[in-house]
Amino acid sequence: MNSVRILLAVAVVGILSSCAPTQKSALSSRKVRLTVDFQQNQSFRYKFISSRDVAVDWGRGAGKAKIDKSSESLELVVLYTPVEVDPYGLTTIKASCESAKVARAGSRQAGQRDAAESFAGKTWIFTVDPTGKMEDRSQLYDCIRQAGRQTFRADRSQGLVKEPDMIYDFIATQWFLWDSISSISEPVAGVGVGDQWRSRLFVPAPMILFAARDVNYRLEEIRPDPNGRIAVIGSSYSLLHPSPSEWPVPYTEIFQMSGTFGFLRGYKTLDLQGQGQELFNIDAGRTEKYNQKYTIHVQASLPMGLGLNPQITIDQTLTMELLAPPK
Repeated sequence: MNSVRILLAVAVVGILSSCAPTQKSALSSRKVRLTVDFQQNQSFRYKFISSRDVAVDWGRGAGKAKIDKSSESLELVVLYTPVEVDPYGLTTIKASCESAKVARAGSRQAGQRDAAESFAGKTWIFTVDPTGKMEDRSQLYDCIRQAGRQTFRADRSQGLVKEPDMIYDFIATQWFLWDSISSISEPVAGVGVGDQWRSRLFVPAPMILFAARDVNYRLEEIRPDPNGRIAVIGSSYSLLHPSPSEWPVPYTEIFQMSGTFGFLRGYKTLDLQGQGQELFNIDAGRTEKYNQKYTIHVQASLPMGLGLNPQITIDQTLTMELLAPPK
C-alpha cells in the first residue's frame, strides 16, 4: 500500500511540474500580431528619461585635467489622449507634455535655461496606424523648431551662439514611439519567439553628431501575466552613419556652440554598441516599459592644428515607463 501511495505521489508531482511550463511553451510556440490599441478618450501617461555620462580624454600634453567628466539628463512626462479612434485606419492622438526637466553636473553647464524644458505645457496632435507607424507629425515638428529657436543667446553681438540643449533627446523619445512594433516587415503575419527584424533609431549627443543606431530587434519570449501577455523584445545597436535626412532638425541656422563642444572640431564617430529590452503588452496593445543603453566613442580635434585629438566616450541610457492612471 505504501508503494502505491508513493507511486501516486510521484505521478502527481510530475503532472504538476509539467503544467507550469506548458502555458509558457504554448505562448512561445506560435506567432502573434503586435499592434497598438487605443480606446476613445482613454488617456495613458508615460515618463521618459534620457541621460548620459560624458568623458573627454584630452590625452597627454594637455594643459588641463586629463579627463573631463560631466552628465546631463532630461525627464519628460507626456499624456496621450486618443481623440479619434479608427482600429483599421489612422487614430488621432493629442499629446500633452506635463513636465520637462533638465539636470546637469560636472564641467558642462548651460548659461541659460535649457530649451528642452520649453516643451512643458506644449501640446501637439499626431496620427498613428494599428502597426504603430506614426503618420502626420507636423505639429510635433513645429514644437521642435520652436524649441530650437530658444537655444540661441539673445545677445547677437558675437554672432549666433547656441547654448547646450537636450532637444535631440526629446526627439529620440517622441519621434520614434512604437518603433519596435511599427518596424516589423510583415505585421499581419505576426512574429514568433526568436524572430528578428531591423530598424534605425536616433542618437542624441552633447554635440552636433550626425550618426544613428542600426537596430536589431528580437522577440525573446512571451510571458503570461494577469494584465495581458507580455512580449519581451530585445534589441542590439551598432553604428549607422550618417543619420537619415528625413529625421527632424531643431535648427538650420549657422551658429557657434558655446562651451567645450563648441571649441572642439572635426567630430568623428568611431563606434557605437549597446543593447536594450522592451516589454509590450500584447492584449492591451501598449508598451509597458523599455530600457536602452549604448556607448559611443567619438574622436575630435582642436582648432588651429594644435595636434591633439581628444577622445570622447558617451554612455547613454533611454527609458520609458507607463505610469499608473491618476486616482
